[in-house]
Parts: sequence; C-alpha cells; structure tokens
Amino acid sequence: MFFKRGGFNMKGNEIARKLNISTSALKHYEAWGLVPQVERADNGYRIYTREHEAYFQCIRALNTGFGMNLVKKVMPLIIKGEDIKALWKINIAQVNLQEEKLAAERTVEMFSLKEFNQTEEKRKQKNTFTIGEVAKEANVSTSTIQHWEKENLINPSRNKESGFRMFSYSDLRKVLVIRTVQKNVYSLDIVREILSEVDTNNLSQAKKIAQNSLNYIDNTLVEQIRGIASLDHLLNVIQKK
Repeated sequence: MFFKRGGFNMKGNEIARKLNISTSALKHYEAWGLVPQVERADNGYRIYTREHEAYFQCIRALNTGFGMNLVKKVMPLIIKGEDIKALWKINIAQVNLQEEKLAAERTVEMFSLKEFNQTEEKRKQKNTFTIGEVAKEANVSTSTIQHWEKENLINPSRNKESGFRMFSYSDLRKVLVIRTVQKNVYSLDIVREILSEVDTNNLSQAKKIAQNSLNYIDNTLVEQIRGIASLDHLLNVIQKK
C-alpha cells in the first residue's frame, strides 16, 4: 500500500508505524467502511489522500476513549456527511460516562467508615428495596440485576406471599459495587472477591479497587476529549477539500 502525500508516496508500513498499528488494521478499517472509498493506481497500489490520513488518525483516537463499537457507528455517518448525527452519538457516550462516574463516586463514598456506620440508621428509614428501586439507584436495568443474581453475586430475599425480591441496604451496596467494578472490566471472580471483602467489612482493598475504577473513568474522559479533538481536525480537513 502507498499513501500519496504532498507529492510523494508513503508505504503502508510507514503509515502503520506512524499510527502504531499493523498494516492489516488499515485494511480492516477500509473493509469495515470506516474511511472513504480508496482509489488504486494502475499498479494496484492503494492511493490514500490527506483526508484518508485524517480518517485513520481519528479512528485511532476515538477508539481509545469510546471503543470500536461506537467508531463503527460514527465514521460511516461522517463519510455520508451526517456530522450532527455522529456528534450526538459522541454526546450520548459522554453522558453515559458521566453516569458511570457518579455511580463510582457513590460506591467509593459508601466504603468510608462513616458511611458504613450509618447503615443501621438507614435501615430504620427503609428496611427493603424493590428491584426497580435498586435498578434506579444503580442506573442499571432490572434484567442486569437478575443476571447478577443468577451469577450468585447477590442473593436478595423473597416476600413469602408475593414472591417478589426484597433487597436489603446491604444488597443495594453490593449492586453499586458490582456495577462500578464491572465497568472497569474486572472478571466475575474478582467481583466476588471484592464482595467477600465487603461482607467481612474488610473494606480497604474493596475501596482501593473502586477508586481505581474512578481513576479509569477519569482517564477515559481524557482520551475521549483527545478523540473529539481528532474528530474536529477530520471535519476541518473534509470542509477544506
């Protein structure tokens, strides 16, 4: 592959080194429809433009902060000129990250000694919670909570007459913990280990992992801003062509 730039050609492996990816990744991005159509020279080599370069850079930058699933939705919209739709998808992803941060912050706060000492007082205020109330507090779906129950991460009691789940304040705490640490791509075994620490009130390690999750979210925000800057550069390149 060759990259036509400013009157000279750049080989595909040079582009790959610049972006710190493999040459096969460039072909994948093209095959996935993430860059505009690439013309070929008479000898069969691909002819990339400065616009293609901006696309490749944007793909890499957005992937770090938003993930390839979102990139695969955003870039085709940019190619079609539907910039506003693409920007709204970016905006929704940032809103979701903000919600993750709030949940992580609540979880870290719950690990403070003062918060845990207030458990009995909170129990007096409200003994049990419905699955809907827990889902709203943790900002997850009820089906997600049911899945965690099947995985034996939580074990709420049941109302003897109605059979409905009854979540204690301890169950609510666990749901918040699970939601936070799973966002940081921890395995279920690690999640179980953290919950075990919570059950035994050995909170230092559990709090440390929850704080790491919060740091991970902060770092993701930084990468998202860099991705948005790269997208802005791409849009400027497109407008100037």
